[in-house]
Amino acid sequence: MGVLKDELLKAIWHAFTALDLDRSGKVSKSQLKVLSHNLCTVLKVPHDPVALEEHFRDDDEGPVSNQGYMPYLNKFILEKVQDNFDKIEFNRMCWTLCVKKNLTKSPLLITEDDAFKVWVIFNFLSEDKYPLIIVPEEIEYLLKKLTEAMGGGWQQEQFEHYKINFDDNKDGLSAWELIELIGNGQFSKGMDHQTVSMAINEVFNELILDVLKQGYMMKKGHKRKNWTERWFVLKPNIISYYVSEDLKDKKGDILLDENCCVESLPDKDGKKCLFLIKCFEKTFEISASDKKKKQEWIQAIHSTVHLLKLGSPPPHKEARQRRKELRRKLLAEQEELERQMKELQAANENKQQELESVRKKLEEAASRAADEEKKRLQTQVELQTRFSTELEREKLIRQQMEEQVAQKSSELEQYLQRVRELEAMYLKLQEALEDERQARQDEETVRKLQARLLEEESSKRAELEKWHLAQQQAIQMTEAEKQELEQQRVMKEQALQEAMAQLEQLELERKQALEQYEGVKKKLEMATNMTKSWKDKVAHHEGLIRLIEPGSKNPHLITNWGPAAFTQAELEEREKSWKEKKTTE
Repeated sequence: MGVLKDELLKAIWHAFTALDLDRSGKVSKSQLKVLSHNLCTVLKVPHDPVALEEHFRDDDEGPVSNQGYMPYLNKFILEKVQDNFDKIEFNRMCWTLCVKKNLTKSPLLITEDDAFKVWVIFNFLSEDKYPLIIVPEEIEYLLKKLTEAMGGGWQQEQFEHYKINFDDNKDGLSAWELIELIGNGQFSKGMDHQTVSMAINEVFNELILDVLKQGYMMKKGHKRKNWTERWFVLKPNIISYYVSEDLKDKKGDILLDENCCVESLPDKDGKKCLFLIKCFEKTFEISASDKKKKQEWIQAIHSTVHLLKLGSPPPHKEARQRRKELRRKLLAEQEELERQMKELQAANENKQQELESVRKKLEEAASRAADEEKKRLQTQVELQTRFSTELEREKLIRQQMEEQVAQKSSELEQYLQRVRELEAMYLKLQEALEDERQARQDEETVRKLQARLLEEESSKRAELEKWHLAQQQAIQMTEAEKQELEQQRVMKEQALQEAMAQLEQLELERKQALEQYEGVKKKLEMATNMTKSWKDKVAHHEGLIRLIEPGSKNPHLITNWGPAAFTQAELEEREKSWKEKKTTE
């Protein structure tokens, strides 16, 4: 009953919307009263004049909407409907109310009766939601059925092209758009009007009248046993036979149930292609026109009985239900997919917000790191400036030491030269001179030690400069290498500290070398004093000859061998000493 009610509501919806002239969604009570009366008549529902007048009495509430009409329609009409009314008459009444308002005025290739049948087929195939539409899948199904009935070939590419040009804002076609699509001959080119009309009628009989098979066959009578040609119509639970295919003169029915069966019979009495239909009370002998027709009828009747045993609906209704369930399933899957997509989108937005928060925190951390890096660079620049100052000071000290060493070396060379010039003359002074040379060698050793220490100090300072350059290059490296550079900087600072410690060690060793130098210098002075005593003796015997040694800054005397190693005052002192010795002798 629920399926029947849904099918009736679709046709009634068309009638209701046709009465809504200003498209406000409401219809006057007088029109609804007439519509309700006509529905009760065609549906063979007992009239209830009291309820009709009570529900649609004249008052000031105005017209009634679709929702306002539904309670009366359900309670007093649809709930009382039995399956004993003429469906064609019911649909014809609803069609009459809506056809003039909605059918296109442009000329169509089909008659109004064909348009009515397409309208009824639309109600059968349309979706169970309002406003009523037929989806592209059902349009394709209907067009295929019509093409097959016309004996033509289905043009899938043409339909795909039609779907491409389909309005994206529409989910399907209305009944009137479907009538226009079939009536303009877009999918029936090359077919005449009669062929199209016959195809529509065949599809109408199958889908609406539940005609599973129909055609002329010979039937054997029960009383006179004569054979008569009849037009047979197979439906889900009955086989009706008529005088002709116009269905005006019905001759009888063969009621089918799950106990019926069909059997093939051998040819007899001059009749061929015989088969037998066995029912509960009667048995019918039928003769088909050929073996193919015979087999088709046997198979069709057998399939119908099998469906009755299973309690299944006709194949076209079952196929329609499967298609609807498939669409509902696909729609549910699509809605579930959309829901999941929304959830994923919401999760993605949450992730985006979290990432934005993390990005802001990273920016803040980067800003703090940049400030710290700026401070570190400033501190490093100050350290580099101070280190450069210290380095310049050390270079200046080293330069002064080198100048002093060079001066001492020059003086030492002059002294040694003079000593070598006097060796032949002062053989007795050889031991003292040997001591003096040994002292000079010790001084040279100290000087070399100082030179080596200075060289090591220079290499250390060069290494420090390289580290300094490496630190400057490390500053220019990318943000991703900061941590590693920081570790390297710490290691280099440790190395710098170690180098500073080594520098301090070298400074200590330099001081020790200076102390050694001072010791050697003292020894040199002692050797010089001893040399002076020998000079005195030589001067006593050989005149004003004296060892050449580094002199004072006072004006020097000139001897036969060059600048003298003694001053004028020293010469006078020596002369005085010689005179005293001569006087004593």
